[in-house]
Amino acid sequence: MSDARHHAEVLSAHAKVLSGADRATDTRELFSRASARLRRIIPFDSAVWAATDPETGLVTAPMLVENLGSGEGCAAYWESELLEENVLPFRDLARAAVPVAGLREATGDLPARSARFRRLLGSQGVDDELRAVLRIGVRPWAVVSLFRMSGGAPFGPAETTLLAGLSGPLASRVRRLARPSASGGGTDAPAPGLVLFDPSGEPTSINEEARQHLSRLPEGPSIPSQLGLRLPIWLVTTALQARAIARGRDRAGGARMRIRTVDGRWLTCHASCLSGPAGQPGPVALVIEPAAATDRAVLIAEAYGLTPRELEITQLITRGLPTTEIAATLFISPHTVRDHLKAVFGKAEVSSRGELVARLFGDHYRPV
Repeated sequence: MSDARHHAEVLSAHAKVLSGADRATDTRELFSRASARLRRIIPFDSAVWAATDPETGLVTAPMLVENLGSGEGCAAYWESELLEENVLPFRDLARAAVPVAGLREATGDLPARSARFRRLLGSQGVDDELRAVLRIGVRPWAVVSLFRMSGGAPFGPAETTLLAGLSGPLASRVRRLARPSASGGGTDAPAPGLVLFDPSGEPTSINEEARQHLSRLPEGPSIPSQLGLRLPIWLVTTALQARAIARGRDRAGGARMRIRTVDGRWLTCHASCLSGPAGQPGPVALVIEPAAATDRAVLIAEAYGLTPRELEITQLITRGLPTTEIAATLFISPHTVRDHLKAVFGKAEVSSRGELVARLFGDHYRPV
């Protein structure tokens, strides 16, 4: 096959996947449409698609699990990902030159080099896993795992390259759908909720505020607990990340992620590992609460693709500062402020300061 023909076929494959994604009205539907189209091009038996917090890379809602039962193995999968020595962890792929890789290809056809394969995938009949991080620059917006069961051919370099070409385009669509939406619920906002996990990872205590927050989270994979409710996998992985940090395995981003509720609000979930007697590992404390103004500001910047400087200017605009005062505050020229503001208007698709404030702040974050 000539290089020109191969290039044309790759572009056609990308167009088919992206055309399906473009018709999605939410991120879960995007995952479903993209997965269905992708399976026709890169055959696979099962898959996991998960949105991630772009700051920390931790998984958040939504998550799509295909042909893997009810997702009961998700907790063990992410525990291995965060706490064990694995080949191709997502945190490394997020920083790699190519954010896609196959397990067999990466291990020289010795997948048992990875704890994830030894502990889980091999016993479940998985023969190979093709992993991808959907990213824009260094910001991961989703992660994908495609699985082939025993008897299938390993994922090849051409398939890796094809999926890598979809990383940025799919990430941009996930980012667009992650833009904050107007709050749809009432005005009651529970105080911070608290969940405690023992050193082994078993949830042991929860307060009523946490139960209220959990009741507003979207459906997805979860684990049973002795607390009388199932805990979403997104909270479990945040607690696992706290344990990973305590063990010195990972420090990038921290144990923190944001998640959208079913009524359009945003919550922040953060966890830390406490110390026990004689310095022994203690319980993990996980706090889930309404996203603070700083978290909301960063979320807005990420979702609309604002640069740090553009976000600074936008925040000063919300305080009512004119161009000259913004310039003096940031030690830049008024002309530079206007250039940045023009870029912000384009990204937010508005034409005035009033529209900008309403689009980014007023519409999405009414006082609660």
